[in-house]
Amino acid sequence: MLTVTDIDCFYGDVQVLRKFSLSAASGEILCLLGRNGAGKTTALKAIMGLVPPRLGTVLVDDVDLTKLPAHAAPKYGLGYVPQGRRLFSELTVSENIDIGLMATGQGKPTRDRVLDLFPVLRERLSQVSGKLSGGEQQMLAMARALCTEPKVLLMDEPTEGLQPSMISKIREVVLSLKQTGVAVVLVEQRVDAVLPVADYVAFIENGVNRDVVPVQQLRDDPSLLHRYVGV
Repeated sequence: MLTVTDIDCFYGDVQVLRKFSLSAASGEILCLLGRNGAGKTTALKAIMGLVPPRLGTVLVDDVDLTKLPAHAAPKYGLGYVPQGRRLFSELTVSENIDIGLMATGQGKPTRDRVLDLFPVLRERLSQVSGKLSGGEQQMLAMARALCTEPKVLLMDEPTEGLQPSMISKIREVVLSLKQTGVAVVLVEQRVDAVLPVADYVAFIENGVNRDVVPVQQLRDDPSLLHRYVGV
């Protein structure tokens, strides 16, 4: 389980997150929604340790990750799919996957399970990742993160710029992770991509988590979407 409590984060002297809190249980999909600049990406970076909080705590189960370096986070169950994928573009698909495996010392069984989720990557193992399509690159970014065998997977704008068939595949994989007990924290701009998969939605405004509601509530009453996202 992920528990974030009252974290404050800054870029230089500019405060971006203010007493920010959230939680995601095993097998739960939590989506962060908010306008551009609300603090969604910073929230994921703070959880991962890329923007270390000045105050507050980040727990995975009972382990406090707040003071640990970002590269240690995967060892305690955090996986991260950053916005823009951030692949090693000059390395092959296979080499990118191997880097994910090395982060937590996983081996062939994990590699096989991950490739079973993304069969197209089996056909591209020797291909340089920078020459994959956008959708294939997103699949590889997810595969690399899943090679760490995360308890909690953080995903930042995974459907950005993708065609509907690729969005459907990513949605399918996210739902399969839910069935295996992985907690997923998902940043999205596309409300239509969120509502079919999320259990809860957290609305972020000016670096504060203003509200957390069950997704069914938004289906029944979209007024919060208009208030916090403007759609």
